[in-house]
Amino acid sequence: MGYFDEMNGGANGGGSNARPPYARLGDWLQSMPAELRSLKQAEAEALFRRIGITFAVYGEGGDPDRLIPFDMFPRVFSGAEWARLERGIKQRARALNAFLVDVYGRGEIVRAGRIPARLVYQNEAYEKAVAGFVPPKGVYSHIVGIDIVRTGPDEFFVLEDNCRTPSGVSYMLESREMMMRMFPSLFRENRIQPVDIYPDKLRRTLTSVAPQKCNGAPTVVILTPGHFNSAYYEHSFLADLMGVELVEGQDLFVDGEFVYMRTTEGPKRVDVIYRRIDDAFLDPLCFRPDSMLGVPGLMDVYRSGGVTICSAPGAGVADDKAVYTYVPEMVRFYLGEEPILQNVPTWQCGKPDDLGHVLANLAELVVKEVHGSGGYGMLVGPKSTAEQIEAFRAKISANPANYIAQPTLSLSTVPTFVEEGVAPRHVDLRPYCLVGETIELVPGGLTRVALREGSLVVNSSQGGGVKDTWVLAE
Repeated sequence: MGYFDEMNGGANGGGSNARPPYARLGDWLQSMPAELRSLKQAEAEALFRRIGITFAVYGEGGDPDRLIPFDMFPRVFSGAEWARLERGIKQRARALNAFLVDVYGRGEIVRAGRIPARLVYQNEAYEKAVAGFVPPKGVYSHIVGIDIVRTGPDEFFVLEDNCRTPSGVSYMLESREMMMRMFPSLFRENRIQPVDIYPDKLRRTLTSVAPQKCNGAPTVVILTPGHFNSAYYEHSFLADLMGVELVEGQDLFVDGEFVYMRTTEGPKRVDVIYRRIDDAFLDPLCFRPDSMLGVPGLMDVYRSGGVTICSAPGAGVADDKAVYTYVPEMVRFYLGEEPILQNVPTWQCGKPDDLGHVLANLAELVVKEVHGSGGYGMLVGPKSTAEQIEAFRAKISANPANYIAQPTLSLSTVPTFVEEGVAPRHVDLRPYCLVGETIELVPGGLTRVALREGSLVVNSSQGGGVKDTWVLAE
């Protein structure tokens, strides 16, 4: 299968001249002998280990805090390429939030027959506890992580939306820090837009959605499940950069109409909670009664305007993989615009015709669980054995509505440092769109790279790594 090489432009890395965004990197690459490259790679790994950028892989033996692989060859976008992506990402974030306000309100899109009622109201991510409630500024999803793949010079597709608690932003920030430290001359020679403004923008976004009952400057906290969580490093990292408290459920309590944080100087009122725990664990009085991670009574305070929860409980109904197929329709319905970024063509196995097509073509398709994440619960047909395909066929047949299928896209590649030297590896991109009083995103994002030759699975839990993402100033 042919693929677009982002540096050389040709199919399968066959172009002879670097595309303009990468023009200066060719010389940099040529001037770096193998010994220096190995030295720099070791330096990067030592720095990542020292500052603690690790991630846990559940259900596996060995090192629970494995180092995420970092690749030194950056991924580069021109200013014009990014401008188009930015418009498309912001458009999508607006539509997703309009959809959430609608389906927890009058449900106009369902009444108009544009999306089936069962996909919304029977969805396990739909929270009846917030039906009829409109969060401050009408924002449900405050941090939208949109996963994008590229297949050609001008072809970008959205792979999925993450409207709940998208992770990985610490890798975006630390990858940039690492590159600036190791190769300062590259940053002098290239006009690269900064990403270190993200924590300030995030804090501004969170304070802009303070609740009705907030008096004065809002107090913001990050609510974490604790240090056993795979993204705990990121929670503490962001709290530190934003200058806010990192709290666990036991650090907060409800008294009357407000939420308070326990401090050495006595209780302090909390106005905005950036939560990094799932809906089910937020409030044992409203959701799972066995939750030890949440705050009893939190949802009553939330619904009465005493605290803002970011992202809002119930936001997950917008990023369900079956609902994803209707996002272009949301753009048209709520914004009256044509989508700037296209979806990957998708078959819903819950539809009989789609199911027939999927079962007949399993060997060519990528099949995903509707609620799956992290690269788990999926089949990559062309990379699977006959036995794996047949086992997955049985799973789909037993519960068709639980699966969607997509064609195997020829993801673009970026040069990557491997043991033999430099070779093309497939990448995707997760930009982070911040939605509050305004919609903002920093110029860049998390580029994940499939380090195994030929692999299309970029998730860190499945052997993927990360790269710095450059957006050039025009």
